[in-house]
Amino acid sequence: MLIVAVASANAQAIDNKKIEVNNADSINIKTVKHYKMDDRFFTWQQFSEGFGKEMVSAAQVYERRKMDGIKDYAFATYDFIFISDGKNKLDSLGNFLTTNYGYKINDIKKEDEYWALTGDAIEFPVDEENLRYWALDLYAKGYEFDCKLEGYGAMADPKDQKFPDLAIALYDHYFELAMASYNKRDLGMAIIHFSTAIKINPKDPNSWYSRAIAKDELHTWKAARRDYDKAIDLAPDFTSAIVNRAANKDEAGQYDEAIKDYTKAIELEPKDAMAYFNRGNSKFNIGDKNGACEDWNKAKELGAEYAQKRIYDNCK
Repeated sequence: MLIVAVASANAQAIDNKKIEVNNADSINIKTVKHYKMDDRFFTWQQFSEGFGKEMVSAAQVYERRKMDGIKDYAFATYDFIFISDGKNKLDSLGNFLTTNYGYKINDIKKEDEYWALTGDAIEFPVDEENLRYWALDLYAKGYEFDCKLEGYGAMADPKDQKFPDLAIALYDHYFELAMASYNKRDLGMAIIHFSTAIKINPKDPNSWYSRAIAKDELHTWKAARRDYDKAIDLAPDFTSAIVNRAANKDEAGQYDEAIKDYTKAIELEPKDAMAYFNRGNSKFNIGDKNGACEDWNKAKELGAEYAQKRIYDNCK
C-alpha cells in the first residue's frame, strides 16, 4: 500500500480512497471476498451469521477480564484455536499468522472429525474495543482460509499488570507500528496501534482516518463512519477522508448524504476523477441518470478509464 503525505495534516496516512461499490449492512458484503459454497467448511452464511455473535463474545471475554480486576490497557497475550476439515487449510493459515502476525503456532492435531490449530498471539493492550477488533480480525482471517475461530483466552494476574508507555514522544512509533501491521494485512493490530496513537495525540486527523479505513475493511462501517467524522472535524479540508466517508455513506444506502460529501471533495479538488466517478454512482442510485452520466464522463476526461464501462452500459 502506497503511503502519501496528506495535504490537510503534517503526517502520513493510509492512501486508500475508495471506488464505491454501493449498499452495505452491518457487514459490508461487497467488501468480503466470497468463495465457492459447495466445498467450504466455513460457509459465507455461517460467517455472516456469526459476525455479530463474535462481537458479543469479545464483549463477554472483556467483562470477565474486568471482573477479575484487570484494568483497561493492561497487556495480555491470548491463545487461540481454529478448526477446519482439512489440515492443509490450517497449515496455510498458520503460515500466514506466523509470517505476517508474528504468532507462535503449535502442531496441528486431529480432534474428532476436525483438525485443530492452536497458537499464541503477540502481546497487546486490552480494552473492550481493542479486544473486539483483534477477535474480528482473527475471525475474518479464519474465513479467508476456510477455518473457523473456535475460541481464545488469556491468563490474567491483577497483581502483575503492565501497560504501554503513552509518552507523547512515542506517537510516531505507534503510528508506524499501525502502518506496518496494516501493510501485513493485520487489521486487528493496525486498529489497536492507531488507537494507542490516538490516546497519545487525539488531535491528529491521520490516525482517525487511517483507523477508519481499517475498520471499514473489517466490515464495521458504523464505527468507521465515526472515525471519518472525527478526522474531518479535525481537518475540514481532508479530501481523502471526505471521499471515503462518502463511499461509506453510499454503501449504507445514504445516497443524498454521499453526494454532498463528494461535491465537497470536488470543490476542494476539482480534478479528482474518483470523486466524480463515485458521485456519478450515487446519482445513478437515486435515479439521476443524466447527472450520473455527466459525472462519469467528467471522470473519464480526468483520466479515469474505469468510467467507460458505466458510460457504455448506462449513457447511450
